[in-house]
Amino acid sequence: MRGLLVVNPVATTTTERVRDVLAAALAADLALDIIPTKGRGHGVELGARAVELGVDVVIALGGDGTVNEIVNGLLQNGPVADGPAFAVVPGGSTNVFVRALGYSASPVEATGELLNALREGRSRRISIGHAEFGEQSRWFSFCFGVGLDARVVERVEAKRSGGRRNSSGLFLRAAAAQLLSGAGRRAPVLELETTPAHSPGSAARRQAQADEAEAEQSAATAEADDRDARITLGLVCNTRPWTYLEQRPVLACPQASFDTGLDLLALRRVRTSAVLRTGRQMLAEGRGPHGRNVVSQHDRATIHFRSDEPAPIQMDGEYLGESTDIRLTHHPRALRVIA
Repeated sequence: MRGLLVVNPVATTTTERVRDVLAAALAADLALDIIPTKGRGHGVELGARAVELGVDVVIALGGDGTVNEIVNGLLQNGPVADGPAFAVVPGGSTNVFVRALGYSASPVEATGELLNALREGRSRRISIGHAEFGEQSRWFSFCFGVGLDARVVERVEAKRSGGRRNSSGLFLRAAAAQLLSGAGRRAPVLELETTPAHSPGSAARRQAQADEAEAEQSAATAEADDRDARITLGLVCNTRPWTYLEQRPVLACPQASFDTGLDLLALRRVRTSAVLRTGRQMLAEGRGPHGRNVVSQHDRATIHFRSDEPAPIQMDGEYLGESTDIRLTHHPRALRVIA
């Protein structure tokens, strides 16, 4: 089997020696080319080249930013039925995508798990999200955010560029600073529109198939109130969790799955008390965030945000700038992963 290992040489949780050991372990089972990334955007180029060359599997050794770039390269011309499979060895600070696939957070343990999956021929196809904003379009693997969430990511990136190490504490301090500065009160108002996906096996699909007309009508009436809403913050999840607080999963959308459409958590108003209440609900097992200030939707085919003022956006933990018109679409079974 021919493989390409894309290594982020500045991955935050692995040393050069550890990366060399992991690469050697993978090379024992694969005809492996190993290429380090040279900077932002290089992962996209390498993923696209792997498709052109007919590589069997592309493995990312890095964090969620490296994952996002390679996914965008693999899907540069849209999903390919016989394209390379994708796999990840965690090397970043949070590693949401690879952990959502069921791998260990430890790069050494995850490498062993990946080798077992390769030897056993295990793979699956997962859904991927696509975003169009302004003149740009990109794929996202696990999350998309608009509003305060994206502004916090922007501040964290600024701190990291100044030499600060990425951590849950850094994110929490940046979020607290934004709330205390009144950023939530000044946030642009976003008009929200969504359409259902009715994915097989999803809660929405089971409800649609149920022969209970009265219950369906009641549910449809309640959901219609939220499909066209005005919000100030939106979190879109392609899987669970949204992120991790150290080792603890943060469940913005508890029903989110790689096997269903996009899920949404939105807040109508961003006030400190409301954000703290929602944050506590995201850390608890159960129904997830709820209340009069919360808009929660499961299994969406499309999600559209519009605003008169530019709103900040982030994708898979990377700040992307601002936009007044953002369209997200769900693409089922778009990517084959080793898992």
